[in-house]
Amino acid sequence: MSGIIVEELNRKTIEEQRTEIVERKGLGHPDSICDAIMNEISLSLSKEYLKKFGAIMHHNVDKGMLIAGETNVKFGGGKILKPILFVFGDRATFKVGDVTIPIEEVAISTTKDWIKRNLRYLDPSEHVNYQVELKRGSEALADIFKRGGKFLGANDTSAAVGFAPLTKVESIVLETERFLNGSDFKKQFPESGEDIKVMGSRKDNELTLTIGMAIVDRFINNEKDYFTKKDEILEDIKNFVSSRIEDKTEIFLNTADKEGRGTAGLYLTVLGTSADGGDCGQVGRGNRVNGIIPLNRPTCSEAAAGKNPVNHVGKIYNLLTYRIANKIYEGISGVRESYVWLLSQIGKPINEPEMASTQLVLEEGAKMSDISSQVEDIVLNELANIDKFSSELIEGKIPVC
Repeated sequence: MSGIIVEELNRKTIEEQRTEIVERKGLGHPDSICDAIMNEISLSLSKEYLKKFGAIMHHNVDKGMLIAGETNVKFGGGKILKPILFVFGDRATFKVGDVTIPIEEVAISTTKDWIKRNLRYLDPSEHVNYQVELKRGSEALADIFKRGGKFLGANDTSAAVGFAPLTKVESIVLETERFLNGSDFKKQFPESGEDIKVMGSRKDNELTLTIGMAIVDRFINNEKDYFTKKDEILEDIKNFVSSRIEDKTEIFLNTADKEGRGTAGLYLTVLGTSADGGDCGQVGRGNRVNGIIPLNRPTCSEAAAGKNPVNHVGKIYNLLTYRIANKIYEGISGVRESYVWLLSQIGKPINEPEMASTQLVLEEGAKMSDISSQVEDIVLNELANIDKFSSELIEGKIPVC
């Protein structure tokens, strides 16, 4: 690494700009399901490798796809006509010496455990079929793991960018979905499924939240009952949002609904997710690693979910840039917005990126000359401790979606 670039961005912050668009795909959205499950499989494999070999072996299980099933939605409870299909793809280490890892068993059991913990109405044995297409990794990439050293060589040539802080819109979009998928809300509204998408748009100081929420048909007696319960849910959402922000806000729920069309005019599901019969999913199409899809920001094109946590910079740098950006914003006076960029070269140690760059929007009166050395110290310290950061990823302490 030839040096850390620290520069000032002479522009308005995101909150000072006239428009802003932010999205979050919730826990039960098919894309979010794919991200979460494939990352869980990576964590399970990592633990299995550590147990058997004392080190994590080459794997990247970041090519997952969910193919929606088929349903017959009905007031009072419909039926599953065809189960969901989950396809697991990419690469893993199956054998070291004479010791074999049961890759297919790990993938399927991990998936079933995640579904049991997170999707209330989905039975992982009855409602899902599994197709494991994980193959052995290339010799060249596997060899990187055999070279040893405190810091492994990067698995890829890849770039990542993170930022801090979240804007008010980014925060409320994130918090609203988490509230709607929280245990208290689910107890109050058992008809609310986990498949929730929140889209936030701001025009000047006016905020609009458009929310899609899968409703579970077994709790709905008829069309009138649906709209009554929808109004109750919407009122609760309004109370939650108004308790957290003061901006003028409009909130819409399930805007495709149409009275007089029966089940065809309502967002009803059998299992609380559109994956049961309406929408497929894929790794990398969901939230960025900070939990949102922020259309006004630069974001990494890599899918972090499922990549190995010890040398795949598509995961490590993706998450580390956000940690560094937050430390700069929170730890250095005069910083209004912080952006951090890291670029790797395949095979080169992950603690030595080919480029490390920071871009800062400063408070009026703040000077780069007073800040630059502090920024460099933070970046260098985080890179020097990247092995500890990887350990946190292995332990599942840092969410990726």
